[in-house]
Amino acid sequence: MFNRIIRNDILKSKAITLTTMIFVAASAMLVSLAAILVVNLSGALDTLMTQAKTPHFMQMHSGEIDTARLSAFAEQNSSVDEFQVVEFLNIDGSEIILGDNSLANSVQDNGLSVQSEKFDYLLDLDGNVINVSNGEIYVPVSYMKDNTAKIGDKAVISGKEFTVEGFLRDSTMNSSLSASKRFLVSSNDYKEIKSLGNTEYLIEFRLKDMSALSAFETAYASAKLEMNGPTVTYALFRMMNAISDGMMIGVILLVSLLVVAIAFMCIRFTLLAKIEDDYREIGVMKAIGLRVSDIKKIYIAKYAAIAAAGSILGFALSFVFKGMLLKNIRLYMGESENSSFAYVLGIIGILLVFLAIMVYVNGVLKRFRKISAAEAIRFGKSQEQNTGANRFTLNGNKLFNTNVFLGIKDVLSRKRIYATMLAVLVISAFIMIVPLNLYNTISSKSFISYMGIGNYDLRIQLSGNIDNSSEKVAEVVETVKSDQAISKVAVLTTKTFKAKMEDGSEENIKIELGDHSIFPIEYSEGKAPAADDEIALSTIYANEMGKKVGDVNTLVIDGREKELTVSGIYSDITNGGKTAKAVFTDNSAGIMWSIISAELSDKAFIDAKYAEYADKFDFAKTSDIDEFVTQTLGSTISSVEMGSYAAVAVALSITALVTLLFMKMLVAKDRYSIAVMKAFGFTNSDIKAQYVSRTVFVLIAGIVLGTLLANTLGEKLAGLVISSFGASTFNFAANPLSAYLFSPLMMICAVLIATKIGTSGAGLIKISENIKE
Repeated sequence: MFNRIIRNDILKSKAITLTTMIFVAASAMLVSLAAILVVNLSGALDTLMTQAKTPHFMQMHSGEIDTARLSAFAEQNSSVDEFQVVEFLNIDGSEIILGDNSLANSVQDNGLSVQSEKFDYLLDLDGNVINVSNGEIYVPVSYMKDNTAKIGDKAVISGKEFTVEGFLRDSTMNSSLSASKRFLVSSNDYKEIKSLGNTEYLIEFRLKDMSALSAFETAYASAKLEMNGPTVTYALFRMMNAISDGMMIGVILLVSLLVVAIAFMCIRFTLLAKIEDDYREIGVMKAIGLRVSDIKKIYIAKYAAIAAAGSILGFALSFVFKGMLLKNIRLYMGESENSSFAYVLGIIGILLVFLAIMVYVNGVLKRFRKISAAEAIRFGKSQEQNTGANRFTLNGNKLFNTNVFLGIKDVLSRKRIYATMLAVLVISAFIMIVPLNLYNTISSKSFISYMGIGNYDLRIQLSGNIDNSSEKVAEVVETVKSDQAISKVAVLTTKTFKAKMEDGSEENIKIELGDHSIFPIEYSEGKAPAADDEIALSTIYANEMGKKVGDVNTLVIDGREKELTVSGIYSDITNGGKTAKAVFTDNSAGIMWSIISAELSDKAFIDAKYAEYADKFDFAKTSDIDEFVTQTLGSTISSVEMGSYAAVAVALSITALVTLLFMKMLVAKDRYSIAVMKAFGFTNSDIKAQYVSRTVFVLIAGIVLGTLLANTLGEKLAGLVISSFGASTFNFAANPLSAYLFSPLMMICAVLIATKIGTSGAGLIKISENIKE
């Protein structure tokens, strides 16, 4: 009997049943996708770093190196399991041609390496350690993704020809956030070309126990070993590899949770509409002695069937989309060894959605106990109390026409009913606006100021270990400052000093010296250093040292102690996130690198000036800051862009379907009221105008509240995502047109179309059948 009742009921209300199933399927699909992506990302990353034997500690170094002293340190330190020094031959991008493409405009430090002997292996796309032959070259996988190179291309490096034999995964330099990229060549080819580049060193350690990493870092610094370059640890390698896909997964996870919440509300819509349709039948069933539990079984069975079908469909759809979303993970990291577990977790997520729906349905059906059999049989609908708009009277209305007035009055009279729709519209606006704002923020030029880099047009970087570096820096500065096309110039020089820790030990600290007010960055706390006795610390340095604004940081400069007050704390993505800023002058420490930043009076000349300076200063790395941002954050930006467009599509679909369901529920609930209005002479167009007024009134409130929520709670949630790769302070840089004009307009169109369709049944209501005593 149950099967026949459920089948007939589903056939009678195909549209509502299908819409409900779509929401359940969307919820199940997103939850399943999030679970599958999280497990695959984590598993693929673990597999990559295990196969490559990623270093636990890497110190990049430019300049002279004492390998014997490093080896002695490694042997004496009980924490060290393996140690090696890997050479990295830095080649200017203009000297690297892959097929028809030059890397002259690359902001990366591109260089050649040979395969490591002990660990930090370079892997092919099948996860195998590469054995390269003479004349062959393996290219970083990022140049495969952007179509810079393909297998079989001729590669010319500083005049020497190679054949692109394949592409490599590099567990330490895969990410676009990494400033360097390694090309793999044979030992013979490396020796032949070594004199044509600048040799840098990767000093690498693997420890017996990762928990000893902090103590090992302190021991390395205390031993005063080579540290002329960034220091990177295993955790940072993992974070940089995961960040791009991790942000996309974060957006999907946020949207999936909100869609599940909306699915519950939609089930509430459809269930209340069905109860309203069946009100008299429910009264009859109660009158003939059927128990509430028996009546509930009919509805529970129906929604169990819908939830089961939707969950299965959602799981199937997750397989359709997972390939596209896993593509980037598979390219950069390979297959996950936990892929089978991902499906298990996806199934568990879907089962949780199904169970949550059934518990929720059971809770909504408790209202059966409040239904009076006599009232239901007599009136055929619930007798609700309309309160809350008594002062809002038609004879006092001077602002709206009659239909608009009656629509708004109905909303104010039945706030509890419209509150659910309002909540859905607020969440839909939130789903649409937050990912869009996040994408617009990280793709904007100003975002770089949250990452420890000022907002300027051109960046010229010189290494401290090039010949006559001071003279060359002076030459660049003089040329740039005398250029009439340039309005502002800043010179920042990075040096290494010793900082005294709280336990009395000393640790190397890299400080950027110069005027930091010319191209300011964003500070999460405090401000930029302005006096000689002030210093600003990056978030990672501040956390490691236990410093906050106002604390004193003691440096050892040329054998003398210098006390500096922490003026501010900022985010940074450069140098592994470990930097500091100060304005004092110093001639004792060696220069690691210098950066000359410039702003042009007319932005139209940026490309021309970039080309001019790149050609003139061939000993420096010249970058257009827009290109720097694109190449550094490009993969992350594209992932968030994909997630934001998907969120817009989901939000619009939700808005249209929910409005459709809500209108059908209202029409069913208002049959008597509609019949009365028709009896008084209201036309079908008048009645539809009233329903449009109701939805538009609720929609405007929903958009306003959703926008406010997106710019407060949404900004904080986005800040949590952004902070995962170094930005401890964050504000949305929204595109007003997309966030506050196009998005609301699209929602309004979706609502109006759905309202028109949803209220089409109002014209079929007959006066004689619905006005009864």
